Amino acid sequence: MQGFSGKIVALSGGVGGAKLVRGLAEWLPPEQLTVVANTADDFDYWDLRICPDIDSILYALADLNDEQRGWGLRDESWRTMVAMRRLTGDEWFQLGDQDLATHIFRSMALRRGDSLTAVTAALGERLGSRARLLPMSEQAVATRVYTDRGELAFQEYFVRERCEPRVERIVFEGVDQAELNPAVAEALADPALSGIVICPSNPFLSVDPILSLRGCREAIARAAVPVVAVSPIISGRAIKGPAAKLMEELNMPSTAAAVANYYGELLDGFIIDDCDRDQCAAISTARRRCRSAQSVMRDLASKRQLASDTLSLLAELR
Repeated sequence: MQGFSGKIVALSGGVGGAKLVRGLAEWLPPEQLTVVANTADDFDYWDLRICPDIDSILYALADLNDEQRGWGLRDESWRTMVAMRRLTGDEWFQLGDQDLATHIFRSMALRRGDSLTAVTAALGERLGSRARLLPMSEQAVATRVYTDRGELAFQEYFVRERCEPRVERIVFEGVDQAELNPAVAEALADPALSGIVICPSNPFLSVDPILSLRGCREAIARAAVPVVAVSPIISGRAIKGPAAKLMEELNMPSTAAAVANYYGELLDGFIIDDCDRDQCAAISTARRRCRSAQSVMRDLASKRQLASDTLSLLAELR
């Protein structure tokens, strides 16, 4: 996909979304790519503000992420974690020594009164991010997961409990009071915008918080550009994370087609893995086009290829 014209806005959660975003950055210069990150996973730990999805995307765009572990920074060390474990006995959320510097920098700036948008931009500039990265909102939204073991904060469910409890419902606390980041609204209203990408992130835990913000769906509709999503479900399973398990617990089939139907009329295009191509007929509608591609992103070449396939479908739909 050489020379894609116009700007792209990508809605993304953490690991899966960060991989596609990194691929998009191979084809688009920084001024053409804006990434909107879920912040409903954000929380305070050791009195530091942790923004897991922002950081996963940031590290991927700066080529600093640990590909094997799937999160955090490459060549990480854990001396502070070991010392804190000795002092507090608390070790359920892992923070590496280099990663801690990001959280300290962010927390200091937020306490000075800087906005999360400004802090994220400053981190991107210092770390060498290859795109503009925006938090979805400046107001706090917190994912609460109601399970058969009671109510859990998202990181308690995801990290401490390892997604083991059965999920009954998901609530985005504070979303009714939160507003779409004005910088995101501006990016969606840019006359040069050519398309919107929904990355292969968890639809319920990573993308829904963004779409649930007041004015977000309306801003996407007003943009009047094609919206293409990439399925996070391949052969009935998620590459990483609890998406397939959640779908079953929420009484949905764990299929790519179910994800497409969940997004509904929001989509103009949907990309599924080649192994699920038999679902294309069920996914395609009068206004929604389905394409299959190799969607497992194991290395930079596969990220680049999936990004190219995504941009090609966007160009076709314009």
